[in-house]
Amino acid sequence: MIRFDDVSVTYAGAAQPAVQGVDFEVPEGELVLLAGPSGVGKSTVLGAVCGLVPHFTGGTLRGRVTVAGRDTRTHKPRELADVVGTVGQDPLSHFVTDTVEDELAYGMESLGLAPDVMRRRVEETLDLLGLADLRNRPIATLSGGQQQRVAIGSVLTPHPRVLVLDEPTSALDPAAAEEVLAVLQRLVHDLGTTVLLAEHRLERVVQYADQVVLLPAPGAAPVLGPPAEVMAVSPVCPPVVELGRLAGWSPLPLTVRDARRRAGGLRERLEGRTPDTTAPTPELPTSRRLLKRRAASADVPSALAEVRGLAVRRDRVPALRHIDLTVAPGETVALMGRNGAGKSTLLSALVGLVAPASGTVRVGGAVPHRTSPRELVRRVGLVPQEPRDLLYADTVTGECAAADRDAGAAAGTCRALVSELLPGVTDDIHPRDLSEGQRLALALAVVLTARPPLLLLDEPTRGLDYAAKARLVAHLRALAAEGHAIVLATHDVELAAELAHRVVLLAEGEVIADGPTAEVVVSSPSFAPQVSKILAPGPWLTVAQVAGALA
Repeated sequence: MIRFDDVSVTYAGAAQPAVQGVDFEVPEGELVLLAGPSGVGKSTVLGAVCGLVPHFTGGTLRGRVTVAGRDTRTHKPRELADVVGTVGQDPLSHFVTDTVEDELAYGMESLGLAPDVMRRRVEETLDLLGLADLRNRPIATLSGGQQQRVAIGSVLTPHPRVLVLDEPTSALDPAAAEEVLAVLQRLVHDLGTTVLLAEHRLERVVQYADQVVLLPAPGAAPVLGPPAEVMAVSPVCPPVVELGRLAGWSPLPLTVRDARRRAGGLRERLEGRTPDTTAPTPELPTSRRLLKRRAASADVPSALAEVRGLAVRRDRVPALRHIDLTVAPGETVALMGRNGAGKSTLLSALVGLVAPASGTVRVGGAVPHRTSPRELVRRVGLVPQEPRDLLYADTVTGECAAADRDAGAAAGTCRALVSELLPGVTDDIHPRDLSEGQRLALALAVVLTARPPLLLLDEPTRGLDYAAKARLVAHLRALAAEGHAIVLATHDVELAAELAHRVVLLAEGEVIADGPTAEVVVSSPSFAPQVSKILAPGPWLTVAQVAGALA
């Protein structure tokens, strides 16, 4: 169904190809996972399937890509639209209408389908993706995860033979991600749809794949094979595989169920031991020493953020109700809950983007929505779900220079942070040419330049591979050790297990749980990390804890 014949893609002005030597085939009716570290060209490979590469992106494509017998070099994206449905990393860039139902119908209107067929397929898709209650909602009022489901639904309604998805579960809570993956499984098994998807959260998808195509490094030829065989040599792997490597299991397990069946001996070795819950504090890199300017003489407040009885309404719909939250210096708090629970709204209230309908919000003694941006930036910084909202310069150098000026920081401060979080990125590259994860790292560096005592992050691991996530965790741990408070809204249960001191669970705009990470996530079937599920009822949350206990 999809065939790559010795394909390479070189973008204009690039010294090296984005991908080269890509040669593999995806049979009809299979789900194939495209895996690899950030920046190896996964989005380029996906773009070549739907014709966006090179017709929209430019550059030179050598070799041949065919989809259902159509050569994508000679067929533009609109000429492939009846065969290929595509969902990119950024769902907002896909939408052309204002409401959910209209968006689901738009693709079918473009293909000239009959009204009765369109109506039936819209209803089917609303039910498949759990969107029926949102059918008349303006898309702009949806949460990031809800928008992701609408984007997926909009390409399902025309019933394409091939689905191409770039990080389809990155903005979804665990339950919603399972629902979407179940839908993809049904399309593959029952309708013979061919699915090619790229995903960094391998713990969610690797067990569903028929094959894995691994891009191990920039410019390296892909490795194709069964999931267990590829994971054995992959530089990126989910916690269940990492635990299997540590324990010496062969073949490596891909699911929690398989790992639990083999974990008896490992549980015996861990019996009587407890995890080291004290996170190591790395030595501060040069970039953070450059930033360390004013904490020494300042009085340390008992709480950097205090929320009391907070209620927020969006378009007359209650978004938050009766929220009480205190965040202390040096504390890392993970906000978790299903899509639309109010996590992003709470972050927006802390940074002054929304005003309370009732209750109070104080950050560093100031009321955020009544404080000037220039003053507020020195108290609190937000890295939003869409990092492009913070990026407006034409080059990485331009972004860093502007961040230094806005923060009153020494020249080179932001660039040093970028080098730490995003090694290998050149000064003259345009932010739009970075991958989603790379843009996120750049936006984080821009915010950290102002050294805000309170740092807010909305889905900070979206688009990050495991190595990039590890660098982010090390950096945030060091900031917390210096006394910064960190509040992050995330669906990444592995990140919460690795980083958070405390987890706050939200549902329908209310706090339903607030306590130490181990207590909250272990008791939740949806939000427990893989290691916790495998080694239950033990207290283990991460592979690093297990490795430390066995050392």
